Amino acid sequence: MSRVLDASAVLAYLHQEPGWETVQSVIGESCISAVNWSEVAQKIKQKGMDITTVRCLIEELGLIIAPFSLEQAELAAHLWDQGKAFGLSLADRACLALAMQQQSPVFTADRVWVKLKLDIDIRLLR
Repeated sequence: MSRVLDASAVLAYLHQEPGWETVQSVIGESCISAVNWSEVAQKIKQKGMDITTVRCLIEELGLIIAPFSLEQAELAAHLWDQGKAFGLSLADRACLALAMQQQSPVFTADRVWVKLKLDIDIRLLR
């Protein structure tokens, strides 16, 4: 798992929104936090798509859905102070915590993330 995908990145890929080609090029070497997968699953369900089918398809491409660990939970909690000024949700902080734990680049469409003072590589899709 050399890259971390935010929910916005996976949704961009699934809906072929701007930046989806970038995600396509790394999806087989990436992971997503189970917390962020929950966001994706919610959006999939809202569109009337079958969550299990979509999950199986993206897992076949190599995307790993990573459990939300105790270490990530604590990292996400530490990000709250800095993140509240930028409106970071728990899911945002879970994604960032996974990237921090793995020391991996994180792909997102959420432009505000680049304003954070974190020691990780944040890559914007658009």
